[in-house]
Amino acid sequence: MKREDLPASPTQEAASVSAEQLRQARERASQSRQRVVEVLEEMLGLDPEGFVAALARTLRYPTLTMQEMQACAPAFDVVPYAECVERGCVALRGDEGELLLAIADPFADDLLAWGGERIAGRFAWALVYREDLSAYLAGTESSVLALDHVSTAEASTDESGTTVEDLSLKAINEATSETVRLIRSTLRDALRAGASDVHIECSATGMAIKFRIDGMLTNVKVVPDRELADQAIARVKVLAELDITERRVPQDGRFKVLDRGREIDFRVSIMPSIHGEDAVLRALEKSRLEHEFSALSLAGLGFNAEDVATIRKLSRQPYGMFLVTGPTGSGKTTTLYAAISEINRGEDKIVTIEDPVEYQLPGVLQIPVNEKKGLTFARGLRSILRHDPDKIMVGEIRDADTANIAVQSALTGHLVFTTVHANNVTDVVGRFTHMNVDLHSFVAALNGILAQRLMRVLCTACSEPDAPDDALLAESGLARADVAGWQFRRARGCRECRGAGYRGRRAIAELMVLNDELRELIVARAPIRQLKRAAQAHGARFLREAALDVVRRGETTLQEANRVTFVE
Repeated sequence: MKREDLPASPTQEAASVSAEQLRQARERASQSRQRVVEVLEEMLGLDPEGFVAALARTLRYPTLTMQEMQACAPAFDVVPYAECVERGCVALRGDEGELLLAIADPFADDLLAWGGERIAGRFAWALVYREDLSAYLAGTESSVLALDHVSTAEASTDESGTTVEDLSLKAINEATSETVRLIRSTLRDALRAGASDVHIECSATGMAIKFRIDGMLTNVKVVPDRELADQAIARVKVLAELDITERRVPQDGRFKVLDRGREIDFRVSIMPSIHGEDAVLRALEKSRLEHEFSALSLAGLGFNAEDVATIRKLSRQPYGMFLVTGPTGSGKTTTLYAAISEINRGEDKIVTIEDPVEYQLPGVLQIPVNEKKGLTFARGLRSILRHDPDKIMVGEIRDADTANIAVQSALTGHLVFTTVHANNVTDVVGRFTHMNVDLHSFVAALNGILAQRLMRVLCTACSEPDAPDDALLAESGLARADVAGWQFRRARGCRECRGAGYRGRRAIAELMVLNDELRELIVARAPIRQLKRAAQAHGARFLREAALDVVRRGETTLQEANRVTFVE
């Protein structure tokens, strides 16, 4: 792949940026956690045209004005619109068919490296003013979606005839109903913010709208209108094809939206309350997640190297059971998908049964649970065993039948991956005991248990050194001598992390690999304390230790560790 940097136009007169100015800008940007291009613009004090011209002359880039960009044809077939918005660039074709990649930040090394790898052919870089780029992308959104409507024959429905809600600015502005505008704009904002869930909570006077971002709920809007609140819930029900007249029992459904050319699923849960009904909408962006899962690996989830090695070892056993436990939203399914992706080399028959199948794994037979039609976990698992599988994934063990069949499968030569809801590795034993599973069979089948949590990590753009006071250390069960040499940092908040101070999450693990001593203790119903001591003696590290290790390295805060794990 070759790329070419065209020189600035010889007729373009502009002052150059000196090496000293560039050095000062980089230094100030590092101190203030700003982008170099923003600091440089502030230092030079030029108007937008003059600044872009000076920068282009120094770095030998051609420039494009808004009018010149509009005269070109967008090349969204080369770089899709969604990627342009995410990366801060746009691919354009000139009058003679030449390909340009317009950028606003020539100091973004990751963008330059990505562009060079992303475009398989000859192209030239061009420099534009950042506000012109934003305006151009915003202005082309409606036309991009219009083309999507033409190319899919009917973009308002999918292949099964299900209605797809359009979240473009044009669709929001053209909606005559205030309720429709509210729901569309809320979903659009949630996707822009990277929210995993949207909560619509009704009260006596109206409703509150909250987004769950990196596992934390954030209040984003309060609507002091009770009638509009009821209409909003009704609108969600209509989208999810639920019964709008039924307000006394929970209902579940799903619908699709179209955002920047991507179809995104929302899973809906409606729950009755004393003030009417509440709704929770979970976003399932398959196009992005399937791309992530195509290169999914255990090392990319945030586990430390020792945990990754142990999980890989458990995933490659010839038979037995590998259990992953943790609360809802702790990443259990993602971990199992990563493990399966790493061992899926086409040599084994891998079958999964899930409720629902949220992400597709190539080369894996995935079966969705359908309780209305009688396809439960237990019934599906029985059928899977007649399908000559080598490895089986059971999305969740919920009842005694499923638990017993899974154990028997592991005892008869199959490797079984599954999840169960429990707080830690030792609580798993109690869960299976309460489901009347024979302990001898259970421990004979069990290879290992992984308990995990997701911790928020600090925003790298704004975190700063910190020194916790004695009260926080005491609250965390730590003494001053225990934390000597720790790299404490605190969350400050900036525009990069939307003021939260944290950006993204990583997994922490508690692993217990079964051996003869641990099996004997479990069968003998030994006290939990004795079981923990034996597990530690064989190298087990518990969740609290894993969380504090992340704090020690300065990747998150002590407050976050206390939020996620128990202080012992």
